[in-house]
Amino acid sequence: QVQLVESGGGLVQAGGSLRLSCAAQILTFSTYHMAWFRQAPGKERELISAISGSGVTTYYADSVKGRATISRDNAKNTVFLQMNSLKPEDTAVYYCAARRVPFNLQNQKADYWGQGTQVTVSS
Repeated sequence: QVQLVESGGGLVQAGGSLRLSCAAQILTFSTYHMAWFRQAPGKERELISAISGSGVTTYYADSVKGRATISRDNAKNTVFLQMNSLKPEDTAVYYCAARRVPFNLQNQKADYWGQGTQVTVSS
């Protein structure tokens, strides 16, 4: 059974950094495109970053571009999201997702979802 387990969330001051991790129990991890979404209270879920199976192709939403770096370690079945210069508006539950085809804004469905990790940025 496929599982995605996020970690690394927490409380951080504005301007600080966090590194989110998503450990995937997937036999063929390198064949999956991975993505990070977030959902703030009262707001819709937002696709903020994605990475291809090889790690060559990445996507960043404008809201995090220049402050976030997505990466993956296929040997360890893990995807990461490094977030710098955090702002209070980054406060949300962050979710890891996996699917066989590339993520895009028009179709944000996923084959698998993690349970989410809370990120809270204080001002």
